[in-house]
Amino acid sequence: MKFNKHSEFEGLHATLGGSQYHWINYDDEKMARVFRNMLAKDRGTELHDFASRCIKLNQPLPDVEKTLNMFVNDAIGFKMNSEQILLYSPNCFGTADAISFRGNVLRISDLKTGTTPAHMEQLLVYAALFCLEYRQKPGKIKFECRIYQNNKIIFYEPTAEEILPIMDKIQRFDKIIEEIRESEG
Repeated sequence: MKFNKHSEFEGLHATLGGSQYHWINYDDEKMARVFRNMLAKDRGTELHDFASRCIKLNQPLPDVEKTLNMFVNDAIGFKMNSEQILLYSPNCFGTADAISFRGNVLRISDLKTGTTPAHMEQLLVYAALFCLEYRQKPGKIKFECRIYQNNKIIFYEPTAEEILPIMDKIQRFDKIIEEIRESEG
């Protein structure tokens, strides 16, 4: 048997494919809901890419109280880097939507385009990763974390007492993962 070649689909996964087989148990309404969520996720990715380009090009958006506009304009105003990878190890890293460290103040901003309520923990992990990667002591710097969602800004100033346990856990869990890799590799 000579199989057909479909090279344009190599590495991709279909919505109704075998590796995402749960759809065989969906009814029509659930399939529509799942697909709409997938489209919303894709739109969120495009909006993040757009916001990042605006920030990198120093191109502000109209000054209105809309999530995307507030995020982009604040990031430009605070001279933040966009889509910055923060790396502790191959087991633990993340990408901050916008980040800056000036005058001993670490600012981390996150753009949320969906309706699911956001959680500040993601930004706390980024703060811990920053401190680990750049050897900053959390008690010696100030933190400002912002989540932009639903045309609002959630502002939070975490303390060293919140960041230090996350740093410890990152280091401890990374060590556990590496020990398992070595013993089973």
